[in-house]
Amino acid sequence: MALGPVEYIIVGFPENNFQGKIAPELANLIESGTVRVLDLVFLAKDVDGSIVTLEFDQLAKSEIEAFNALDADIGGILSAEDIEHAASFLEPNSSAALLIWEDLWAAPFATAVREAGGVLIEGARVPFELVSALEEALSK
Repeated sequence: MALGPVEYIIVGFPENNFQGKIAPELANLIESGTVRVLDLVFLAKDVDGSIVTLEFDQLAKSEIEAFNALDADIGGILSAEDIEHAASFLEPNSSAALLIWEDLWAAPFATAVREAGGVLIEGARVPFELVSALEEALSK
């Protein structure tokens, strides 16, 4: 079975400033065969620190419309511990999305590595701010 690398991100929205611009771009990634969404959960921490967890289909109608278009196999992967971990990063009166996806674009390469007897020793995502600063410094 070809299986690409699986990644997760926690995207925070200070002061609950979520504008719905993510869903259309995520839909583009799904439609192009770049990723397969495995799970997606939204979290909110109110002003007194209480956490509310929402699956994408529990969002307000105005927010859910953008996510309804996602052709994804969403659900069942994230645990209560995963959600608790993500919530630990939230300040009061903020929200976050916790997203797990498979990198479909990398599945053939990952299969080739496994078939060659290779094992992943380490991997990491380089932060945008670091790469941006390096590109700026190199362009001078």
